[in-house]
Amino acid sequence: MTIRVLIVDDQMMVREGFSVLLNAMEGMEVVGEAVDGRQAVAQVAALRPDVVLMDIRMPEMNGLEATRQIVAADTDAKVLVLTTFDLDEYVYQALRAGASGFLLKDASARQLAEGVRVVAAGEALLAPSVTKRLILEFSKLADVPRLADPAGVAELTERETEVLVLIAQGLSNAEMADRLLVAESTIKTHVSRILVKLGLRDRTQAAVYAYETRLVTPA
Repeated sequence: MTIRVLIVDDQMMVREGFSVLLNAMEGMEVVGEAVDGRQAVAQVAALRPDVVLMDIRMPEMNGLEATRQIVAADTDAKVLVLTTFDLDEYVYQALRAGASGFLLKDASARQLAEGVRVVAAGEALLAPSVTKRLILEFSKLADVPRLADPAGVAELTERETEVLVLIAQGLSNAEMADRLLVAESTIKTHVSRILVKLGLRDRTQAAVYAYETRLVTPA
């Protein structure tokens, strides 16, 4: 199945470079480009991409607001944030806005393609350790109040709560299966149920939720 990608960046060279790289990858197609957040929102509605490569700092409407609007529209598109620096002050805000992960603009062609595939599949980007480092760093820096009543956590079984904690700690499905001495397919089932019960889009959002409810705290 072909992954449809929308590239959003105010720099033409960035858009063209990513477009060439992704169109050369098997199973991927760049279906459109946008120069700012406002165009991105319109293009997502018109083109229905699977993944949106979203720059943050753009004129007219930045990537944070565009991400919020795309997620609020309840589309199936997953937002993959593009940033120049791995500790960009806006990355954590983008994750809270509904982005599924982030990718550095100087990523290799292989990393770019793998990142798009991983996000399209609803997994953590690029590896669980990367998501873990991001959330740890930005949950320390961001002034985020604890969710007043994390009622959703009460809906989880004891094992599902355990899996949610491990997701937030950056473990992959295989690592969780080894830790809990169960089959990897069982972990996948737990993850799916957690997302449904908490109304979350993917495991990256589940990790953010775990930190914001203080179910897990940064070391």
